[in-house]
Amino acid sequence: MCMTIRDKYIDPFTDFGFKHIFGTEENKRFLISFLNDLLNLDDKIIDITYRNLEKLGLSILDRKAIFDVYCTDTKGDNFIVELQRSAQRYFKDRSIYYTSFPIQEQSKKGDWDYRLTKIYFIGILEFAFDDLRLEKNREDNNYLTKVQLYDCDKKEVFYDKLTYYYLEMPKFRKTEKELSSHLDYWLYYLNNLANTKKIPEILKQDELIEEAFSVAEFLALDKDKQFAYQQDLKARWDNKACLDFAKETGIEKGIKEGEKKAKIKIAKNLLLVNMDIEFICETTGLDHETIEGLKS
Repeated sequence: MCMTIRDKYIDPFTDFGFKHIFGTEENKRFLISFLNDLLNLDDKIIDITYRNLEKLGLSILDRKAIFDVYCTDTKGDNFIVELQRSAQRYFKDRSIYYTSFPIQEQSKKGDWDYRLTKIYFIGILEFAFDDLRLEKNREDNNYLTKVQLYDCDKKEVFYDKLTYYYLEMPKFRKTEKELSSHLDYWLYYLNNLANTKKIPEILKQDELIEEAFSVAEFLALDKDKQFAYQQDLKARWDNKACLDFAKETGIEKGIKEGEKKAKIKIAKNLLLVNMDIEFICETTGLDHETIEGLKS
């Protein structure tokens, strides 16, 4: 199927776009810069090694985890970067589940003292955790949440080797003139790349960010990559169309109120247009068993 791409730059909120910019060996300097800016570590990341993105559970019956980007730095610290486009009811649970894999990987046979290297989970969300509240409160600009295990009595960090960062991108509303840090540059880049025609002047002053724009040019991709991106973009458009279709059935109010009947009706509509079960689960919050029952 042939598509006409009118945008100058690829969309970083597609699987292809995000992995092309941040998940390849030739472009890892962008991910290193982004992680250093976000995590603000005393001991900066010098280099990273990309790891196998698919992880299996402890038994053949356990569910697989497929990460967007999974890498390790020269100190052995682990970084999982997950891009989430549509709102997911249990995304926080999913992030905890994902970090269990690099924990398991560190176990050693024989005499082992259980010492672990650090694990960082970074969730880049194209939604806010509380979208309904955000619609009413446009002043909420708290886009970054950092989470660690905390001693509630002593009111201090209990364990600093497991850290979660959640970036709620709809809350990042800074204009070009308001950008004040290198992390701001990256977040502005992510939020605005797909709709940008020319590089903002302030970002032209940063050589690395300017390179990231060049790498993201659609016409700079070879034909195979252009085709892969077109297919990914089409899937993104199809998913949005299906969500719009579900809302047009007149049950949007029902899903906001959490009515199970409304969610089932949406699931049925999505099944009618052949959406995959995983997407329907994420969209409605219904479990796999319920969706399979509707399908049959």
